[in-house]
Amino acid sequence: MPNRRSNLVQVEVLYARPGNIWRRHIELPATATVGQALETSGLLECYPELGTTAAVGIFGRACTQQQPVQAGDRIEVYRPLVFDPMESRRRRARHKQQRAALLA
Repeated sequence: MPNRRSNLVQVEVLYARPGNIWRRHIELPATATVGQALETSGLLECYPELGTTAAVGIFGRACTQQQPVQAGDRIEVYRPLVFDPMESRRRRARHKQQRAALLA
């Protein structure tokens, strides 16, 4: 008799919010996708504003919700950026130049 658990994989689903990390360990069929993992984990019930278009990745590498999962994957849900990182870098550089000019 085949072992039913051999067709299952364990994955972790994470969603980090300021001051709060939502985390679930779940078991899925070996043929499951990232989108199915999000549904099974209950994330979309807790945070319906994420919808089915949430940006996701596995171990920090962006992927689609159609990406198949593998045993041990850490599925991460990404929040939209609240600022442009390049613009922030430009502001810091301008500030540093202005401060250097004042001290010179």
